[in-house]
Amino acid sequence: MTVLPDDGLELAGEFPDVPHEQWQRLVAGVLRKSGKDVEGAEAEEALSTALEDGLRTRPLYTAHDTAPEPGLPGFAPFVRGARAEGNTLGGWDVRQRHTVADRDAVLADLENGVTSLWLGVGQDGIPVPELGRVLDGVYLDLAPVVLDAGRETEPAARELLRLYDERGVARDAARGNLGADPLGHQARSGQQGDFAPAADLARLCAEEYPGLRALTVDALPYHEAGGSAAQELGCSLATAVAYLRELAEAGLSVEQACGQLEFRYAATADQFLTIAKLRAARRLWARVAEVCGAPRAGAQRQHVVTSAVMMTRRDPWVNMLRTTIATLAAGAGGADSVTVLPFDHALGLPDGFARRIARNTSTILIEESHLARVIDPAGGSWYVERLTDELAHAGWEFFQRIERLGGMPAALRSGDLARDLADTWQARSGRLAERREPVTGVSEFPHLAEKPVVRDSAPEPPSGGLPRVRRDEAYEALRARSDAHLAATGSRPRIFLAAIGPAAAHTARLTFASNLFQAGGVEPVSEGTFEESGATEAVLCSSDALYEEQAEATAQALKAAGARQVFLAGRPGRHPGVDAYVFAGCDAVAVLSATLDRMGVS
Repeated sequence: MTVLPDDGLELAGEFPDVPHEQWQRLVAGVLRKSGKDVEGAEAEEALSTALEDGLRTRPLYTAHDTAPEPGLPGFAPFVRGARAEGNTLGGWDVRQRHTVADRDAVLADLENGVTSLWLGVGQDGIPVPELGRVLDGVYLDLAPVVLDAGRETEPAARELLRLYDERGVARDAARGNLGADPLGHQARSGQQGDFAPAADLARLCAEEYPGLRALTVDALPYHEAGGSAAQELGCSLATAVAYLRELAEAGLSVEQACGQLEFRYAATADQFLTIAKLRAARRLWARVAEVCGAPRAGAQRQHVVTSAVMMTRRDPWVNMLRTTIATLAAGAGGADSVTVLPFDHALGLPDGFARRIARNTSTILIEESHLARVIDPAGGSWYVERLTDELAHAGWEFFQRIERLGGMPAALRSGDLARDLADTWQARSGRLAERREPVTGVSEFPHLAEKPVVRDSAPEPPSGGLPRVRRDEAYEALRARSDAHLAATGSRPRIFLAAIGPAAAHTARLTFASNLFQAGGVEPVSEGTFEESGATEAVLCSSDALYEEQAEATAQALKAAGARQVFLAGRPGRHPGVDAYVFAGCDAVAVLSATLDRMGVS
């Protein structure tokens, strides 16, 4: 390696140092032009974005935004990666999920870029006796297998181990995870399980299968119940610590116990939060291992799955974009294995095209974008390092809360954890209802005329424990009401958009109103007259100046023509004849639900 001499030159050293206060003054000047009279730190705060867990992202980060030293890749605290080489040798493990006994689909995936299998086995997936047929033709010494069998974990694991022996796979060549996760199953189903079978499998793997892990610490149940990033981290830590305690009682050393755990996290389309979450997860687990006296065992193995919460049923093609961003974030965050859920995941069983797009998402990012060629590509970013640190503290705080409740088993039994997650989801539901968190194709830019994508039904996942939520659920309920009305009457409920003045005055608010009402399945009509529209309600769309001049007269004319309700697209004011207002930040779900009620759409 060539070492350049220290010539005293600094990057941009010829430019004068710009104080932070000067930047704040410039920002304040720009904000004043938009009507916000703020100064100094208030100007910077005005451009900040509130996140869950009490975190905020600021518009500017500098070298003064310090964070703890992240260390080197492959060394504690493992923030920069669990392995020194990262994913540079061959990219991350591309892991595809299968829940039905479709051998052809399994082989097609493995022949076209997938490097490991994640199999849903048991009552809610592939029957245990069918496991051998599904894996017929699979080179089990080359393709790791990860099981997810819930209460049937032990028979599924024993069957997989039998297949290894039957097909001559050396025990030191077996790779994957037997998927024991009794707390995760309890979170999903509400059924408390026995840890003894998991402990037996862990002992067996530790003694005879060095490349096989026995347990999964699955954080997806908490993410899919509406939990925040910090809550997901805290739940994973609390679960893993509970498993460490059980494995220690079963006779495993701390190093052996840590080696039996694989962690599973969700990746969302919020790429920086996902990157920070994965980096923070490794730091937190390294701290646990250090406290337990085994710092070298603190390299967390991560399996990351694109979020089911973000997947939509309407305009599902947009899910391809969401999963691409999530996969990029997972790779940049240092995930060891990545599962890309097919774009039609929310609709049922994926077809061949959807599985192909899912696996090719990883392939493009690895082979064409060369994302895996850089170890910790986000490292050194002041923003990412600071966000990683703040999220790690928030996750540790939630972990401590669970421990104060008596640990993960007690938190699940008492319902305290469920209430915490529900409170977080309720707050987020408010942002979704007000469209402050937009969902493209659902709450923003919906397409009422789209043809539905139909898929075969997927096996029902375990239920009875924590709920499963989706970002689109409130709007999906509204659209379902509209669909039923369309099927019964041949048309959708309609609303008339009354444009006042020239296009320059009304286009922005007419577009806003059109998007808002379509999000609830209400068809906007802007051509012709109110009487010709077939609508029973109307929305005034124009500029504030023209509202002052014409809103009252136009509203009265619409009511004379039969309009039962007249909205105005704009901030609430005093306009006689106007019954309600729709504006950016209003509770769109409440507005749309009440509108459908008045229209008799059940």
